Amino acid sequence: MFGVLTFGQGKENKGKFFVYWGWNHAQYTKSDIQFKGDNYDFTLDNVVAHDRQSDFGIKYFNPTEMTIPQYNFRLGYFFHDNWNVSFGIDHMKYVMDQNQIANMNGYINNGSEFDGNYSDHKMNLTEEFLQFEHTDGLNYANIEVRRFDNLLRLPISKNGKGIDVNLTEGIGGGILYPKTNTTLMGQDRHDEFHLSGYGVGAMVGINFTFWDYFFIQAELKGGYIDMNDIMTTPSKSDKAKQDFFYSQQNLVFGAIIPIFTPKKKLNF
Repeated sequence: MFGVLTFGQGKENKGKFFVYWGWNHAQYTKSDIQFKGDNYDFTLDNVVAHDRQSDFGIKYFNPTEMTIPQYNFRLGYFFHDNWNVSFGIDHMKYVMDQNQIANMNGYINNGSEFDGNYSDHKMNLTEEFLQFEHTDGLNYANIEVRRFDNLLRLPISKNGKGIDVNLTEGIGGGILYPKTNTTLMGQDRHDEFHLSGYGVGAMVGINFTFWDYFFIQAELKGGYIDMNDIMTTPSKSDKAKQDFFYSQQNLVFGAIIPIFTPKKKLNF
């Protein structure tokens, strides 16, 4: 049977929940990172970082290990045929490139080999000087409002069920709760979860729903992250701050869960 174009329709989604799980690949812009403590205050300019992909394997599907790779989780509710609100966690990973040369300004006076005053100094970011990662991870917990439109319906069974092609787009914001793994100038390694800032973002995705209940969705997402309270050592006086833009390419798998069917479909 031929498909039916249905742009703008919501397929009577109101009252349904959805849940999905999948994985992401992420990119980050360069970032100025300020490190500040009792005896130092310096900034590294235009620091380069990348994500950290896990090798594909059983841990992607093993319930005891599936949170190790970079993942996306989301639970949402359709309050209108074409609109839903959802809560999600984007588990990205942020790893500063080691041994890069960064412009450095500020001072260090903590009795280490790095003591001195720095003005436009070309600093080699060796492991002895700095290791800096949000690898368990760069956790962006967020709320989004999304639009959902049915583009094409391909009926397969006699009752009209089949494959639906849908377009979704949305905006949202939330908090950053990273587990920052840092070793700074030979001080004790820090690796704990900490509420560090906020983020905002927007997304667009193409959704393929099968028999009204299961779907595969590909997403492009991007936004801005501002973390002004990053813990870097066990001492509460040692902090860092940074901000940057990010992008994601996500592939997720999910289910639509009908709770009730409205008596009358609402249209805008």
